[in-house]
Amino acid sequence: MFTPSKRSAISPFLAMDVLRDANAAEQQGRSVVHLEVGQPGAPAPKPVLEAARRCLETGRLGYTDALGIRDLRERIAQHYAEQYGVTVPADWVVVTTGSSGGFNLAFLAAFDVGDKVGLPTPGYPAYRNILAALGIEVVDIETTAADRWTLTEDNIRAAHAEHGLAGVLVASPANPSGTMLTPDALQAVCRTCDELGIGFISDEIYHGLTYEGDAHSALQYSDHVIVINSFSKYYCMTGWRIGWMILPEHMVRPVECLAQNLFISSPELSQRAALAAFDARDELEEIKRGYARNREILTNGLRDMGLDEFLPVDGAFYVYVNCRKFTNDTVDFCRRMLAETGVATTPGADFDPERGHQYMRLSFAGTQSDMKEALARMAAWLPTQQS
Repeated sequence: MFTPSKRSAISPFLAMDVLRDANAAEQQGRSVVHLEVGQPGAPAPKPVLEAARRCLETGRLGYTDALGIRDLRERIAQHYAEQYGVTVPADWVVVTTGSSGGFNLAFLAAFDVGDKVGLPTPGYPAYRNILAALGIEVVDIETTAADRWTLTEDNIRAAHAEHGLAGVLVASPANPSGTMLTPDALQAVCRTCDELGIGFISDEIYHGLTYEGDAHSALQYSDHVIVINSFSKYYCMTGWRIGWMILPEHMVRPVECLAQNLFISSPELSQRAALAAFDARDELEEIKRGYARNREILTNGLRDMGLDEFLPVDGAFYVYVNCRKFTNDTVDFCRRMLAETGVATTPGADFDPERGHQYMRLSFAGTQSDMKEALARMAAWLPTQQS
């Protein structure tokens, strides 16, 4: 008989639980507005779809090199020169099955069982859950609204002094808050990790989706970092499951061996389609302008109904809002809102198990009509929830 392993006893990814329940409601004929997951409402750009069609017409899709097709690795390296002015050898680029595949490879290659890795809270829940499943100890580093939910040099030093960190992982722009490290703050994090001998993993999946200035890459400040990115968000390719990593040279072969055994290779169709994504800049920038309009609609609407405790959203497509005027249990609050209004949102406990019960995250990655409909339903429902 099988019994669940101890390593599988991890917390659920609540956003995906909400998505499951929202999809079930839709299958029963109910109208649902999806604000729970960070999934672009737009399809993949036209050059991507055209490249995929051409690839399908060849009639053959197979394994590729475990590190990815050479053309795509070279094009990703070129992207860093164009976007950040950084020289990245194509040999240091690894194509992955989404950023999720990149996190698995990075954690397995960089850390051993029992190592301690610092994560900012609030933060993306899959980091902690993957690390826990791999036997790596998570050290929560609490951030504050006063610091815009971002890590600082001081709290990294304090966490390392107390716990002896092997690594730190930071996303900028961040999920769930959409806040972004300034260039000086990112440089300070890189410098601090290099000085203390802490491995720094920079999650840059929301690069391209910034509204108040450009995002900077950790590669501009250190040669020792691991950078993880994806075609899912800015490039609108969530379901294609394709991403990439930039590694220090000495980490490439260990990651290659892991990738060979864990994944064989990323899907060839997705790799060849992703190569065309870099030629879709005009289309993608127009989609981003739509997110900016959605951001304005959603944030103004939330303020109008009394949900006004959130930070300015620098990037990504989320609002992380304090709901204490209405509830101290957003797990139940979000569940009831879905059941009673058809608006799907994610409770803050997904991102901060200790302090997140007064918060919820809303995604504005959908359509403008989605934003307006969600706000109308919430505005009619919230007065019945006043505590």
